Amino acid sequence: MKKILLLAMPFLFAACTTLPTSSEYLVRGDGYYKDGQPEKAIKAYNKAIALNPDNLEAYASRGSIHFFEGHFQLAQADFEHVLQVNPYQADAYTAYGSVLAAQGDFQNALQALTLAMQLKPTKPENYFSRAGIYFMLGQYEDAINDYSGVLALSPAAEVYNARGAVYLKMGKKDLAEKDFEMAKNAKIPATLNVYSMIK
Repeated sequence: MKKILLLAMPFLFAACTTLPTSSEYLVRGDGYYKDGQPEKAIKAYNKAIALNPDNLEAYASRGSIHFFEGHFQLAQADFEHVLQVNPYQADAYTAYGSVLAAQGDFQNALQALTLAMQLKPTKPENYFSRAGIYFMLGQYEDAINDYSGVLALSPAAEVYNARGAVYLKMGKKDLAEKDFEMAKNAKIPATLNVYSMIK
């Protein structure tokens, strides 16, 4: 009996080494989502977390999908977990602020985005997201300042258009027209690609 067990042991070890790791499930989840299969991606991230509850990237990736699928409370829970474990994760604050804003919690969203900016002051996405919230709150000067901050870091047509819209609300038509003209410049990118969340 011992001989049979010893002979079988190498096969058991070989079988164990072929099981996917938490990191491999994370990569699978990313692939599924890029292929337009969010349900499969969520399942892969769930497995990554089950195998390694400390895999914060899996929580953040799952939170991103929940956000884009409109499951804001699930997204919020995932990003809160990431920030509870690592309060210095600037990109998670950015994503968390977006989730809060999507639910109408603008004041807490502003706080989260301000924290993200303190941790990563040169990330244009933070300024862009916060400017959008200021615009919705009618705080137009603050919105202009943040959109201008984005343009100093990474000019894009969508930012000129957004700032132009704020100038229109403020009754500054000349400045608005200048921004709308700048947005037509073929030499600048159309978008910032701000919706990558934390990837």
